[in-house]
Amino acid sequence: MQSPTDISWPPLPWKEWEATASTLHMWTQIVGKTRLALTPVQNHWWNVPLYVTARGLGTSLMPCNNDDLLEIEFDFVAHQLHLRRSSGTALTVPLHAQSVADFYREYQQCLTALGVSVSIHPMPVEVVDPIRFDLDTVHKSYDGEYAHRFWQILLHADKLFKRFATGFTGKISPVHFFWGSFDLAVTRFSGRRAPARERADRITREAYSHEVISAGFWPGNGGFGAAAFYCYAAPAPAGLAESHIHPSFASYNEALGEFILKYDDVRLQPSPEQAVMDFLQSTYEVAADLAKWDRAALDRPI
Repeated sequence: MQSPTDISWPPLPWKEWEATASTLHMWTQIVGKTRLALTPVQNHWWNVPLYVTARGLGTSLMPCNNDDLLEIEFDFVAHQLHLRRSSGTALTVPLHAQSVADFYREYQQCLTALGVSVSIHPMPVEVVDPIRFDLDTVHKSYDGEYAHRFWQILLHADKLFKRFATGFTGKISPVHFFWGSFDLAVTRFSGRRAPARERADRITREAYSHEVISAGFWPGNGGFGAAAFYCYAAPAPAGLAESHIHPSFASYNEALGEFILKYDDVRLQPSPEQAVMDFLQSTYEVAADLAKWDRAALDRPI
C-alpha cells in the first residue's frame, strides 16, 4: 500500500506555490507562443500546447529556418531551459527566481543566438489583469522544489490520461498542456457539431466547434484555489450536476460547471491511480449518456 506522503504523489498547496505557478504560467506562455508562431495550425488549436516530458514540459519539434527544427524544454529536474536545433546548435539557461521581463529578454537573446527569427505577441492570454511580458516585474518567483513537485504530478496525470484514452475509438485529442489556462487535458469528441456559441472569439469557436467531454488537471489555478482533477461536457447536457459519480468524495462544482476531484483527497487514497481512473470513467459515462453519445460505436474496454 502506498503511503499518502509518498513523494511520487507530493503535496502541492496552492498558497505555498502560487507565486511560482504564476511566474511559470507566464514563462510557459512565452515558449508556447513561440510554438504557436512556428507550427502549422491544427484543428482545435492542437498545434499550440506543450507536452509532458521525462524532465518537464516541452514543445516537441517546431519548423524553423527552412529545413531546420527547434525544440524547447523546461527541465524541472536540473532547473534549466533547453533550446535545441536539429542542426546541432543548442543553448541551456538556468531556471531561477527572476522577473518575467528578465526571462523574456534572456529568452529572446537565446533565440537570436541560435539564429531563430520569430515574432510573438507579448501580451499574456486567459489571465486576469495581464501584463506585457517585457514589462512584467510583478511575477518573479521560482521555487525549484515546487516546480519539481508539479512535474511529478504531471507525470502521473499524463500516464493516467493516456491509459484512459485507450477506452475510446472516436476522435480524441493528444494529452497536452495548455499554457493559456495552465492545465493538462485530454478531450473526447462525439463526432457531432456543437451549437454555435454567441459572441465567442475565434479561439473558443474553434475549440468548441464539436461536442466534447474533456478531463484534465489544474495545479491550483482555474478559479478553484487548490490542485484538482476535473471533467466537463460542452455543451453540458441537462441533469449533469445531479449525476452520481465515483469516487464518493468527488463532486460537481456549480460555479465552475465541472466535476471536481481534489488532488489532496486523491493523495490520501490507498490507490491514487484507481481513484483518478474511477473519476475519469464515471464522469465520462454520465456525461456521454445524458448527451446521448453513441457509446456502442465509440467505447471499448480499457
